[in-house]
Amino acid sequence: MSQRYTGGILSAALTGLNSPVTTVEYLVVAGGGGGASRNSGGGGGAGGVLTGTGYTVTVGSSITITVGAGGAASIDNGSNGSNSVFGNINTIGGGGGSTYNTNASSGGSGGGTGGASGLTAGTGTSGQGNSGGTGNFNTARSGGGGGGAGGSGGSTTTSFLCGNGGAGIVSTITGSAVQYAGGGGGGSDGGLTAYGAPIVIGIGSAGGGNGGAGEYGATGNYSVAQTGLANTGGGGGGGGAIYAGSGTGGSGIVVIRYPSYLAPASSTTGSPQTYIAGSWRVYVFVASGTITF
Repeated sequence: MSQRYTGGILSAALTGLNSPVTTVEYLVVAGGGGGASRNSGGGGGAGGVLTGTGYTVTVGSSITITVGAGGAASIDNGSNGSNSVFGNINTIGGGGGSTYNTNASSGGSGGGTGGASGLTAGTGTSGQGNSGGTGNFNTARSGGGGGGAGGSGGSTTTSFLCGNGGAGIVSTITGSAVQYAGGGGGGSDGGLTAYGAPIVIGIGSAGGGNGGAGEYGATGNYSVAQTGLANTGGGGGGGGAIYAGSGTGGSGIVVIRYPSYLAPASSTTGSPQTYIAGSWRVYVFVASGTITF
């Protein structure tokens, strides 16, 4: 004979409250690549991104989480960002941007090249990111933009227009719409103006840093490249000459969520931010750690 609920408080057994977690949703973003700045620099590529649902977890088993650091900026080639990991989900750090006489590095998304013809931009990792853009050398060198998770870095065919960073993605896994994994903009050695024409620096996207513009020996004619934003995986901006510096890549992030009526994790390390957003229980890791359900 079936039973009918006639009022009062439903028991945890009937509602599923605090039932064990079996699957989770995730966002894993690696650290972005650093930009380069000698003469002119390419922007750093964004960290690789993987997101999905239905990731199986085992009650009582600890899952390792690694949050990748952003790649270092350099006068020459920027460094690649570090990988981020959630269990067996591994995202690849963004490729560093290159200076005017070397190819850019590949990674989650590829770095952009400095301002010279014939250089090869870095490639992205399939399913995680896109290629960087190439620079140009004619009257003044202009660097290409780093690739992003949502699009390739911008290339340039003119001396006075640097490549923009590739588009990132938008995720609402934290409960708010946040942009992640955009490429860094390219930089120029023409200063803010060159030969009577204004320089248009590359604009970073979705956490990627803007490029910079410098002119050797002209200390008042420059703008400094920007770093990628922390915990977005954005690429660092490319610089120009010696005054414009280049930007470091933004660090990565790992976010986990599942329905809030299920049991909270039994333990965590790494001090994740934990909260309820709507009908979701959310864990945000900005440092490496573990989670046990």
